[in-house]
Amino acid sequence: MNSLYLFAGTEKGLFILKSNSERNNWSVEGPLLKGWKVFDCQLDRRNDPILYAAVGHFIYGPCIHISRDFGRTWSQIENGPQYGENSQFKLNSIWTIVPGPEKYPNRLYAGVDEAGLFVSEDKGYSWQELTGLSAHETRSEWMPGAGGLCCHSVLIDSENPKRIWIGISSVGVFRSDDGGSTWTPKNAGIEQIIPNEHYKEIGFCVHSMTADPQNPNKLYQQNHRGVYKSSNGGDSWVRIENGLPGSFGFPIGIHPYKPETLFTIPLESDEYRMPPNGDLKVYKTDNSGDSWRPLSEGLPTKCFASVMRQALAIDNFDPCGLYFGTTGGQIFASNNEGATWNQIPCQLPRINSLSVVSL
Repeated sequence: MNSLYLFAGTEKGLFILKSNSERNNWSVEGPLLKGWKVFDCQLDRRNDPILYAAVGHFIYGPCIHISRDFGRTWSQIENGPQYGENSQFKLNSIWTIVPGPEKYPNRLYAGVDEAGLFVSEDKGYSWQELTGLSAHETRSEWMPGAGGLCCHSVLIDSENPKRIWIGISSVGVFRSDDGGSTWTPKNAGIEQIIPNEHYKEIGFCVHSMTADPQNPNKLYQQNHRGVYKSSNGGDSWVRIENGLPGSFGFPIGIHPYKPETLFTIPLESDEYRMPPNGDLKVYKTDNSGDSWRPLSEGLPTKCFASVMRQALAIDNFDPCGLYFGTTGGQIFASNNEGATWNQIPCQLPRINSLSVVSL
């Protein structure tokens, strides 16, 4: 691994940042897909490398663009995710693109707003709606969060590809055990934010989720009302907030080869949504959330920008590197698991998402 690439999806296009293995010198290319709002960008290396960008435009609407030459040229998928003509749901945006399991190298998933999940079995050239989720018995009572009714998190069991978890704001976590045909809410133990007299199992605003790469039954989520862990595949959740300055935030990420180590970025309440007192800090746990400590050396003490749910990325170097982007267009990087930080020398538009790969 000689080079590292960071893909920054912004309100005004995609930016590709490149560095060496030391991660101390960066070049910036972009904006690519200029004029498009980029929700997510993922490099799929299971076959020939393909870049997938989930984008939206106030005139042209949501779609997926792909590149086979690392962003130099792009083409739009003609048969992207789309609800049928007779559907009662509208495709407002495509929030995330997730490559499927290694066993199925042509499979991808896309989570969308209004909340739904689509699957492709041909490298993204055509997509099918997983109607078991769209037609869930609780669907009529789903309520959007501030960012919309978005399916933003998709996790796939590394040992059993038929088991899938999704996170929907502000509905909650759902799990499928049959490849997406049927879905069950999995929110026991989480504080409800939208009480529902008909369905007690929805109304839980998950902000982001991650899973232990070595134990797919161990899940973590940053929620509107706290940070939680599940040790039984989502059947129940417990709070893990000891040492955190508050319960609100958006991203949560896990170390690629130390599964007890996680990172999150707390914000000041759902009302203000900014670093407490402008003191931007990343919090780290080395014991699966039993306790957290702040990491702030090199981070600003007067930063009032937020960090969105998909704007935290972690590489697989040793030691691993961390990266996060703000709504103010800053990207902060650490090449030593968060011990020290530097701002990458660029000022981008509002950052929606970050993803990282090493080649």
